[in-house]
Amino acid sequence: MKAKKDASERTFSLHWGSGVIEEEVQIETEYHRPTIQLLKFTAGEAAGTYSIRFCHYDLRGRFQRSPLIVTRRSDPIAQSPIEGAEVEEDALT
Repeated sequence: MKAKKDASERTFSLHWGSGVIEEEVQIETEYHRPTIQLLKFTAGEAAGTYSIRFCHYDLRGRFQRSPLIVTRRSDPIAQSPIEGAEVEEDALT
């Protein structure tokens, strides 16, 4: 898993506002790069707010506009227990 901190160059634009990707965590799997992003809105009706985006990129680094589906095998976080979390064993299979 790699974390990207240099978000000053990375921007986004949605219907309700635009801004910068302030933080990003990404893993690489056989098929894609599941990603969690902290979005900081700087313009539009959402200006001054933050959102979390769950998305993915293809293996060439292109943003994908399709559902993100992560299985237990492709997610190293789901493979290990999270301290204090009670998760049904069948929930991530």
